[in-house]
Amino acid sequence: MKKKSQNRKLGTLEELKEQHFGKRGTPKREKLEEGYKSFKIGVLLQEARLKKGMTQQELADKVGTTKSYISKIENNVKEARLSTLQKIVELGFGGQVELSIRL
Repeated sequence: MKKKSQNRKLGTLEELKEQHFGKRGTPKREKLEEGYKSFKIGVLLQEARLKKGMTQQELADKVGTTKSYISKIENNVKEARLSTLQKIVELGFGGQVELSIRL
């Protein structure tokens, strides 16, 4: 039996988000975008840690926190304060945090 070919046009990520969560500015969409920011920070920290060849425990020891806390930040279970993020990047990785504001 032949499968029907689907001639659906694949859209961009932005189009997909609009379709399922509405346009920017709507409560449902803004909640999605806010969650994405937190998720993105966790992923960035995890990538940096792996690039440095560190375990979560090693990073936690350098920063003075627990492996569990590092895991929660990386997995978007817990949001990191800016001061905590700075501590992780500076003490844990020997780097610096750079922020920018776009209007």
